[in-house]
Amino acid sequence: MIILGSNSEVAQAFVEECLAKGEKFQTIYLLSSNPETTEKFAGHIQVKFFQHSEIIPLDLMNDIDYKTLETINSDVLFCATGYLGLGTEEGLYDDENTERIIDVNYAKLVPVLNLFAKKMESKRAGTMIVLSSVAGERGRQSNFIYGSAKAALTAYLSGLRNYLFDKKVHVLTVKPGFMDTKMTEGLPLNPALTASPKKAAEGIYKAFKNKKNVAYVLPIWAIIMLIIRNIPEFIFKKLKL
Repeated sequence: MIILGSNSEVAQAFVEECLAKGEKFQTIYLLSSNPETTEKFAGHIQVKFFQHSEIIPLDLMNDIDYKTLETINSDVLFCATGYLGLGTEEGLYDDENTERIIDVNYAKLVPVLNLFAKKMESKRAGTMIVLSSVAGERGRQSNFIYGSAKAALTAYLSGLRNYLFDKKVHVLTVKPGFMDTKMTEGLPLNPALTASPKKAAEGIYKAFKNKKNVAYVLPIWAIIMLIIRNIPEFIFKKLKL
């Protein structure tokens, strides 16, 4: 299994969910922008599940070692790479913030996903599980830079799924709502709309095994976003969302 964003709590919870359910992997490749931090998780799954893993440095904001990535093969890829960035008030006109949001969530990520998609296509086997966001379903003033990058990622995954369907490769788009992770630490989240990493991992694993195309971490978000998508624009632009 290949994990992009392997220090993500959701990614780690998903790995544990797979292993606890009896999934077997010759090697789990942990791609990380902070390999030192990843070592603790690698040690954890070695002790708890006797699972061999290999840590591969990958920082989307620096030079990407595509030669090393080309040597990695697996039938399952899980991508939890993401960067929320500063909120609109702090970061709207901050060029560095804007560029990093776009790069990490889309521009620098897509070429890496393409590399692994091509390898799965050549084998005519595989599943790509990629976390996008409900924020990409409609631009909202609170986070529309982040939302625009996730909208692009969602569209990319939809097209990729369409392209790879007859190549026997499946693409699962995951749309988390609020999740209790480091990325959302300090934000005033509604507990009824917020999933723990473990709860998210359980839902994603089920969607993976059922070959779902799109999955919301909590089903309530499908209803919420259906409503938000269908609010007329002349009303929507007046709302503080």
